[in-house]
Amino acid sequence: MQEIIFSEDPCRDLATTVAGNDCDRLFILTDEHTYLLCRPLLNGCAALDGARDITIGASDANKTLDTLSAVWSALGEGGATRHSRMICLGGGMVTDLGGFAAATFKRGISFINIPTTLLSMVDAAVGGKTGINFNGLKNEIGAFRESDTVIVSTQFLRTLDHENLRSGYAEMLKHALLSDTETWAEHLRFDLDAPDYRRLQGMVAESIGVKRRIVAKDPHEKGLRKALNLGHTAGHALESLALEENRPVLHGYAVAWGLVCELYLSCLLQGFPAEKMRQTVNFVRRYYGVFDFSCKHYDRLYDFMLHDKKNTAGSINFTLLADIGDIRLNCHAGRKDIDAMFDFLREG
Repeated sequence: MQEIIFSEDPCRDLATTVAGNDCDRLFILTDEHTYLLCRPLLNGCAALDGARDITIGASDANKTLDTLSAVWSALGEGGATRHSRMICLGGGMVTDLGGFAAATFKRGISFINIPTTLLSMVDAAVGGKTGINFNGLKNEIGAFRESDTVIVSTQFLRTLDHENLRSGYAEMLKHALLSDTETWAEHLRFDLDAPDYRRLQGMVAESIGVKRRIVAKDPHEKGLRKALNLGHTAGHALESLALEENRPVLHGYAVAWGLVCELYLSCLLQGFPAEKMRQTVNFVRRYYGVFDFSCKHYDRLYDFMLHDKKNTAGSINFTLLADIGDIRLNCHAGRKDIDAMFDFLREG
């Protein structure tokens, strides 16, 4: 299992981690934003002396084969060998794409994830999923490959705007729904307008713990790990539609709206308590607003869901809940119920 370090001094912990590995060349992957905002926090770290920076375009729109090829080229031009190491410093796009680049270059070089967004801390940087978007579909090409180490430091979160903090928090809310009622209630009480970073640090550790326990039991998503897809079947469809229409949304916002959709299905098909659904929906509407779409988009959204990697035999698979922590995998819904789900998201 990958090592996770909850760090108050990422420079010190990075030095310890790098010293424990005999690599011939060190590379630091960032995007244009994290290079400006987060890379300076590692300045003066002696362990990075001589490291070569690779910087890619920011946002999920750059999570592409062209960007991946550019990273491979930069590694080759920098003299990387199978004994080199890459540090992925950034959000989920950087750790997803960087992890896939490391997993495939020279058939695999070691890498360290230093997530700089809340989303990447509790989701993308942990668990070993890497990949890129392809043919308009989210994470269509990729591989399972865990980083050697993840260094989690909430000091990076102070560089985030409110929208990106909320984006990551949606994944934490998902983990809370998969956990227990007390954890779920605590997450609904958290004030995203005036976040308490000290309290958030403990919640991040707990959220990562939920994901790690699930991944440890099912590292390649053959069964239980599908629980982590709660909110994602509908959410990825909404995210893909937004990207197709050149109005991209943050991943966590799509997940939050996906949770609304799939809690509605959970209530309809699995008996999830209506009041708990309503409380969660109210939280999402307060902090994430609503996604602008109409019934004219339903066919396209359905088509996106039909292409979801989790499907089997042409059937759309949903992860649903009978109650908080009571997980139901591989659930199916008819087209009428799916249309009603989108009605509910639009109209509440």
